[in-house]
Amino acid sequence: MPVLPVLFVAVVVVVDLVGGAGMIWLPLLAAGPALAATTNGPRGVLYVGLLAAVLGATLGTRDGVPARELAAVLSALAAVTLASGLASALRGRRERVLAAVRSVAETAQHALLKPVPATVGPFQVAVRYSAAAAEARIGGDLYALIPTPYGVRLIVGDVRGKGLPAVGTAALVLGVFREAAYDEPDLRDVVDRIERSLARNLGSDDFVTALVAGYPRPGQLEIVNCGHAPPLLVRASGSVVAVEPTHPAPPLGLRALADQTPGLQVLPFADGDQLLLYTDGVTEARDHGREFYPLAEGLARHVSDEPARTLGALHDELLAYVGGRLHDDAALLLIRKPTAVEPAFPQQTIHGPIQRGQAV
Repeated sequence: MPVLPVLFVAVVVVVDLVGGAGMIWLPLLAAGPALAATTNGPRGVLYVGLLAAVLGATLGTRDGVPARELAAVLSALAAVTLASGLASALRGRRERVLAAVRSVAETAQHALLKPVPATVGPFQVAVRYSAAAAEARIGGDLYALIPTPYGVRLIVGDVRGKGLPAVGTAALVLGVFREAAYDEPDLRDVVDRIERSLARNLGSDDFVTALVAGYPRPGQLEIVNCGHAPPLLVRASGSVVAVEPTHPAPPLGLRALADQTPGLQVLPFADGDQLLLYTDGVTEARDHGREFYPLAEGLARHVSDEPARTLGALHDELLAYVGGRLHDDAALLLIRKPTAVEPAFPQQTIHGPIQRGQAV
């Protein structure tokens, strides 16, 4: 029911009846069907147009409007109604196409960024992801976390560029990672497999920043950083430190241009420790004053024993900081090693890209 357009027509009628102004108010009746086109289908537009025409003819006759002038007003009203009906039909068609695109994007999302369980191996896990292209719901950031014969392994990366080419590159990286993580005992060999695949398939200007991590044995975390933002390590005491690479390496796909190979960095990772991996869409988010979002400070404020709650609060603060919409894809992945005295965790699943404002 086109309530607002009908209400607008009714207001015009009441004003005309009270003021008896005749031709002064009658042309405003055309705004009724025009307004209906923004919220209703063609049928609703035609209903409002017909109602406005009947009331316009009645008021014109009552007010003694000359026949020629009244005919001009009604003709204009008919033309606006037909044009508004066409616009409404086109809007409906665009909405159906957009819904189909979103459906395909969501299918691609679940194929590319597979659901991450709330617990993987010895870790509690939480993921938050926002694509800059809200209509597509998917972008060039990537993440995966899988158990392997060599311990839990994970990757977070950021593909240069946007759109379908970036999504294709992300799919390539994740596919190679999932295979190599099961096959290669050495984490550096996993990275080498991804590098060789990208060297064969990427253009000369394309690359992927990535951080690959593994947990081969209790109390020890391995990291290989390929030009990616340093992860944030949260100790059980609550202190937050950035894990800067000891052997900086170029992004994946650019190794041939630099005489550097990624080094393996080993960190102690005890019970109660947490590690936050993220993409530059988080740290490069700016407020209205063009100041970057202070991720380390935000993490220190919201850190808790529940990774899902920590990332939920952090993500909400990030969106509030930028005014509600990110201008780049942003991914957050947090793992936590629970203490021995904590109870078992329920086996719930955290799904891939999460819509803004949706709770984990």
